[in-house]
Amino acid sequence: MEKKIPQKSPYVMEMEPGTYAWCSCGASSKQPFCDGSHKGSGFTPTMETIEEKTTKAWCGCKHNKSGSFCDGSHKDL
Repeated sequence: MEKKIPQKSPYVMEMEPGTYAWCSCGASSKQPFCDGSHKGSGFTPTMETIEEKTTKAWCGCKHNKSGSFCDGSHKDL
């Protein structure tokens, strides 16, 4: 499976405390979170724990170099 690009901008979301599985393959239908579409592909979700209510910019292009959150890598695609 080749990594997919769901969108070339971040998913900016207000997040409640909890643990989230960020989709790293781009195939999930529940972007930016994992729905298990990666099974058998060699990709795995990245787990992120959010301690307090906050706004996060989740990577939408799946080409970030710094984990689950947008680092601007989409600008080079």
